[in-house]
Amino acid sequence: MKLLVIGGSQFLGRHLVEQALARGDHVTVFNRGKTVTALPPGVEQRRGDRKGDLVALAEGRWDAVVDTCGYLPRDVARMAACLRGRVARYVFVSSISVYAGFEQVNHEGSSLGRIDDADTNVIDGRTYGPLKALCEQAAVAAFGDGALLIRPGLIVGPHDPTQRFTYWPARVARAADGEAVLAPGSPADGIQVIDVCDLVAFMLRAIDDGRSGAYNLTCPPNTLTMGALLQACAEAAGCQPQWVWAAAADLERLDLAAWSDLPVWLPAEGEHAAFALADTRAAEAAGLKIRPLAQTVVDTLAWYRGLPAEQQVFSKAGLSPESEAAALASLLRR
Repeated sequence: MKLLVIGGSQFLGRHLVEQALARGDHVTVFNRGKTVTALPPGVEQRRGDRKGDLVALAEGRWDAVVDTCGYLPRDVARMAACLRGRVARYVFVSSISVYAGFEQVNHEGSSLGRIDDADTNVIDGRTYGPLKALCEQAAVAAFGDGALLIRPGLIVGPHDPTQRFTYWPARVARAADGEAVLAPGSPADGIQVIDVCDLVAFMLRAIDDGRSGAYNLTCPPNTLTMGALLQACAEAAGCQPQWVWAAAADLERLDLAAWSDLPVWLPAEGEHAAFALADTRAAEAAGLKIRPLAQTVVDTLAWYRGLPAEQQVFSKAGLSPESEAAALASLLRR
């Protein structure tokens, strides 16, 4: 297959390029060239900026394009218009956040989020999901049945720049046997994640199969728990800490935020009641395969340990040792 990747040098795009090459595809990447990542041999690189400079894409034909970095609908519309007629399939990497709410289980036909200021340039917690929904609409408007919409949950694995999932293998690996480690909620609380390699494998297979429409891409609901994640981290690190489980009310009292200070987890109540229950049956029927959580943890920890020391600091997610120690002291006093 001749594959065009918009992005291709960071997390998801990087894995996509590597898997496509490994199976014999011809890969072209289009990006600004600002990320210092050496592309694998054989990749054709075209430089430009999706916000206006598309000259490098004026010529060429591809079997599919995978848009890994579309956040504003006008940018997706511009890219789709540039490639229409020269690309058979437009694969847009969207997000599970497109849905209007998470009080109920979301399937691919659930209501999508909306905003009044659709032309905004601000991408934040309020606009991110609705803007992704509008990006999907732009892709469908240009490609119709040739549009494949990928809605991942939390993507995890090596090279993840968000630090969210990586925090847990790294934190547990730092612990001694019997050392207290702060854990959110309870061991039975459900979570949903998808290994980046499983996500990429699904996308490539879906392109091969000529699929279109939307797919929720994460592990099936009720298959992973926070307790299982932490135990997998302990086994990968070869230690057995003492988990100190803190209920949502305790974390609120301590001014600790779910998903950021204590990543991957959200309390299954109120507006997040069904956040970890996304319906994945359509993707499973289309061939989604999920690797064991233990493998993802081992791979992530090995990648993290290979980073330079200055890149092993958690500045985007997780707790500093000092903040965790203070929270544990407060909890244990009670």
